[in-house]
Amino acid sequence: MYTYRLVLLGFGAVGQGFARLLRDKADDLRVRYQFRAQIVGVYTRRASLFDPTGLDTSALLHAAQGGGLSAYPGSPKLRRDLDAAAMIAHPEADTLILATPTDLADPGPAVAQVKRAFQAGKNVITVNKAPIATAYPELSALAKDAGLFFGYEGVVMGGTPAVRLAQEALAGSRISEIRGVINGTTNYMLSRMEAGASYAEALAEAQAKGYAETDPTADVEGYDAAGKLIILIALLFGQTLRLDQIDCHGITEIGPQAIAEASAAGERWKLIASARLTDGKVEASVKPIRLPLSDPLAGVEGIMNAVTYVTEEMGGVTLTGAGAGGVPTGFAVLSDLLALHRKRLAGAG
Repeated sequence: MYTYRLVLLGFGAVGQGFARLLRDKADDLRVRYQFRAQIVGVYTRRASLFDPTGLDTSALLHAAQGGGLSAYPGSPKLRRDLDAAAMIAHPEADTLILATPTDLADPGPAVAQVKRAFQAGKNVITVNKAPIATAYPELSALAKDAGLFFGYEGVVMGGTPAVRLAQEALAGSRISEIRGVINGTTNYMLSRMEAGASYAEALAEAQAKGYAETDPTADVEGYDAAGKLIILIALLFGQTLRLDQIDCHGITEIGPQAIAEASAAGERWKLIASARLTDGKVEASVKPIRLPLSDPLAGVEGIMNAVTYVTEEMGGVTLTGAGAGGVPTGFAVLSDLLALHRKRLAGAG
């Protein structure tokens, strides 16, 4: 049985969520899919761990949740001196998991790491959005030319398979429009405001629950949703847009009167990211819209996300699910690994 040997760049909520799944599901994955994977390297800004015989996942998680990865116990072949480049290129690793924070303002480092991995003959799975949002055509071509796997299911809607639905389940259809509730923070806030909370109260609740950052600008002004929309446009329409090409408006101007007026009309406010492809040109926006309750996107509550793909053949196809979180997004990494595994088995057959 082949063992996938993984290097993780980044070990925050997503990296730890993935490690937990890999540990807890190891026996089930081996029996059901003849699949086995081993983390051999973890690199963060503060620590570097590499052991070709495999790192102990439970010890990794214990260290990360305690004093940090520097507290990981030593072993005969453990190295703590490799930088990210050396770890990516190491011959004892075959797959890079890029779980570093997304920085769309400075995508260069993340893009360079993906390129470095392909040049070293490694498969890549990324939950960092920057490589897909800014360099997908180039990176996809590099992977194809090298015969390597490039996975990115976790860049939109966490573990909910929004990308795989569009690229695989809807293969053969022509998608003309994307419409989605793809920011859980604002969706939670709008749900709470509809229930009677003020904007300030809804934001404070979202921050207290960990749904919103201390600086919520990226969420409430629509920039996070716009970044995810740019990714979907790149993946499904083959075009690369910049953030300033998105007509972007957030929810900061929505108050109790607007909520009440929508409710009286049998409608509900949602922050909708949309992109329409017409004659090869993409028109894209992120803005709060009043939706009739009959619209599938109107029923998405709390931190849940949803996306509707409008197809020529079947009309709208809507997918709803968890849009973020360490374990859900970690599951997207596992899903990509299993896709790599199926591809490898098919090639071997």
